[in-house]
Amino acid sequence: MNKVIYFHGFGSSGEGSTVRTLSELLPDWTVIAPDIPVDPKEALPFLQELCAKEQPDVVVGTSMGGMYAQQMRGFKRICVNPSFNISKRKHILKEGTFEFFNPRKNGQTTFTITSEIIAHFAEMEERQFDGITDEDIENVYGLFADNDTTVNCEDIFRQHYKNIIHFHGEHRLNRQVIEEVLLPLIKDMTNDRK
Repeated sequence: MNKVIYFHGFGSSGEGSTVRTLSELLPDWTVIAPDIPVDPKEALPFLQELCAKEQPDVVVGTSMGGMYAQQMRGFKRICVNPSFNISKRKHILKEGTFEFFNPRKNGQTTFTITSEIIAHFAEMEERQFDGITDEDIENVYGLFADNDTTVNCEDIFRQHYKNIIHFHGEHRLNRQVIEEVLLPLIKDMTNDRK
């Protein structure tokens, strides 16, 4: 059975609409969508360990999740509207307590950002492209929406990778984009012709 791991965006959870849509559209697949720890010092090793354990056929990440997906060396990855410089986006990453877009699997509804967490993002971002191999360059795709007014890191992606797909849409995925753009790419990358 094919397996996909999905990494959600900032302030979201593994219970979002993208996960539900992927599970519905890939009924013969295992879809794993963890709640990503808020602090990247916890999140990155947690996600690397999860991928090593689960050995997914493909890792998909949106926004902040795309930034984490890019760092899962050795796996096929799709980075959708990736946010590679979230620490510099003061309107998104700022100190305070905020509500998750979707409650976490453990029922948690709020999260707190501290100056230390912001510093951890900045540290990780400096090293996030270290160790890219020729195989990674072949197996990583960037999907970029034409109406993404939240984040546009295509220029950064282009400095490291070559597989770029543009689609009509906004920062957050909707069902049509998942069906018409993301799903065919997942199936193409995994040779799932069903």
